Order: sequence, then structure tokens, then C-alpha cells
Amino acid sequence: MTAAESRRREPKLLDAGGFQPEISSFRLHLAAEGKAAKTVRTYTEAVRWFAAAHLRRQASCTRWEQVSRQDVQRWIVWLLERYSSAYASNQYRALQQFFKWLAAEEELPDPMDGMRPPRVPGKPVPVFTGEDLSRLERACAGRSFWQRRDAAVIAVFRATGSGCRSWRRSGMTTMTRGTATSTCSCGRSPSTARGTRPGPSRSSFGAARSLDRYLRARARHAQACRPQLWLAAGNRGPMTASGIYQMIARRGRECGVDVFPHRFRHHFSHTWLDRGGPEGDLMELNGWSSPQMLRRYGASARSARARRTYDRIMDDSP
Repeated sequence: MTAAESRRREPKLLDAGGFQPEISSFRLHLAAEGKAAKTVRTYTEAVRWFAAAHLRRQASCTRWEQVSRQDVQRWIVWLLERYSSAYASNQYRALQQFFKWLAAEEELPDPMDGMRPPRVPGKPVPVFTGEDLSRLERACAGRSFWQRRDAAVIAVFRATGSGCRSWRRSGMTTMTRGTATSTCSCGRSPSTARGTRPGPSRSSFGAARSLDRYLRARARHAQACRPQLWLAAGNRGPMTASGIYQMIARRGRECGVDVFPHRFRHHFSHTWLDRGGPEGDLMELNGWSSPQMLRRYGASARSARARRTYDRIMDDSP
């Protein structure tokens, strides 16, 4: 059974009972710190699940001060037996933040003090080959509305590395043809996501051309007056981030390429570094505030980049 299948088959128990008041206060604390709504929901749900499924049913605890390090360890072991290590690690970090807050708020000992999260094996995301990208382009070839829309979406993903999360509130695109600069008005900057800060979104000439073709087709759409850029086929309304994700995955299946939107960011970062682009500029373009992101994105092709750099620098030819 895969981790995804396990999550579908085992609905979470979320009735925290007497543990709920502190969880509600933790939710307020996160919201007051300006945490994203998804982060608040993820963290509080993790704590509710731990309280409902383990503390109440297995450990017979009734108060937070009764929770021990062994309770947390048993819970993490239970998660690792049923879910991926990455998922268990996320649950661990949510509990860690809760107990750190609780210890400071109620002057209680932190049962997770000194604990380490589960080790998550590195799984580098492969970058696209030239053939992969050509097949994706051919899969979207045509002059219909949905073909030009799909071609434009993929072209912008490829040129900017932006992901679906960045387009959740996507608005109209303003494009300067002379410089082929595409700025997506998203309600937040296209490069803004967890661990990032707002950054510029710059597109290639090819992406600008695909966008121009799509905008001409979009002008004839029944929903053309809507402010969102990406519209659904059949004169329906704006596409959601989920709809864009599904479209990308469907196009990949049609041409035999394993593709998902976030893979474009890995490919964009790899291409930039492989062509000698400065790391600082890549951080600016992607909106990254931490250099750790440089090690994560495009990691699958790091060795190939290193070999090519070696060949270029150590070339003995006169």
C-alpha cells in the first residue's frame, strides 16, 4: 500500500476532546504571527490528530502535562509505518512547534526538547530533457482556444519556473513585447511561496509569443471580461490552481512525459545554473531568501553541471 492509498483509507480522528482549548489557543497564536492559512490548518490538524488518535485512544492521557517523549516517539513510529518519511517529518515539525509554544505559554516541560525529526531520504526531482519539452510542445500544438491556452501555460511555466501555488489568484498578464517581460498579477508576486519572498517574473520571447497567441484567442471567449488570465474551455469561467495542475498532468500523460507544475521550477533553476547564471540572480528571480533553496532545486542534475564546469575550466587546449 502506498502512502497516498494509506491516507485515503484511514480517515483521521480529529476529536481532541479536553485537549482542544490549547489547540484553539495555538491556532490563534499562529494566526497572530501572520502564518499562512494553510500552515495554520496543517499545524493545528496535526496536533488534533495526535491528541485524538494517540493521546485519547492509546495513551489514555487527559491533560497536556501528562504527555511524555515516549508518546511522541510512538506516534511518529506509527506514522512511519503507514506514511512516507516526508509526511511523518511534517507531522513531527507541527507537533514540535505546538509543544514549544505550550512550554512557553504554560511553563510546562517540552516533551520534544532534544528530539530529532525522522530522516527524509533525498529524492531529487529530475529535470526535463530536450525531447521531453519537445513532446509537451507537440501535445499542445494547434489553433483552438484550449490548445493555445495550454501551450501558453506550459511556456510560462518553462520560462519562469512559477508554480500553481503562485497562480492561485492569477490575473491579467501585462506584456511588453519589446523586452518579452511577462508580469503575472497574482494578488501576490508569482515567486511568493513558503520560504520565498516576492521576486520579479521574467519570461522568454517564446513564452511571450505563446501568451500573445492565447490572449488573441482569449479575447473571443465568453468570459473575456473576467480579470483572471487563464480561462476554461467551453466558455466557462477561470481555471483554478487545481485545474491548471490537472491540465499539465493530462498533457504529460498524452505525450508520455512525467510532468507536474513544480517540476518546471527545478528545470528552470537547473537551466539557469547550467548556463552559468549567478546564484544570487537566481535567488532574486525565484524570490528565495535562503541559499538552502539553491541546493534543493535542480539537485538531480548537479553532478552533470559540475562535470561540464570542470571541462570548461580545466580545458587544456590553447
